Amino acid sequence: MNDTAGVIAPPPLLAFGAVVVGLALDWLAPAYILTVLMSFETRLPLGLLLIVLGCLLAYGALQSFRRASTAANPYAPSMVLATTGVYAYLRNPMYVALGLIVGGIGLALASDWTLVMLVAAALTMHFGVVKREERYLTAKFGDAYVRYRAAVPRYGLRAR
Repeated sequence: MNDTAGVIAPPPLLAFGAVVVGLALDWLAPAYILTVLMSFETRLPLGLLLIVLGCLLAYGALQSFRRASTAANPYAPSMVLATTGVYAYLRNPMYVALGLIVGGIGLALASDWTLVMLVAAALTMHFGVVKREERYLTAKFGDAYVRYRAAVPRYGLRAR
């Protein structure tokens, strides 16, 4: 058995692809929705705030992996579960961080299509990365991961 989750693509590549395709579509078929709805003076600070929050969240997630002495790379075997730091509050902080960064870029640049592509990237990430990682971690860590999954929401939101 291959000791990895078998994700379909590197998550940063999916986020980067959303930005590139979104900006290309803005150039080819601009929608101008964000420029009509929000002023530059509003969009830029909000976009930058999302980017900074995403970077801070990603940094916290990487620090948690380092403290746990396990790989952050989804193509490397997981040695232990990271359950402390930001992982005590959400199971996928790096993917939430990527979403915040892409959303911030789309907002700051008034890129309507980048926000549309963020939805496509998020769905691809959920089904092609997160669900595969969950199957892998359940198979590798068993009850410990099942208990963690039950206690900590996937993306920081808990349905009531």
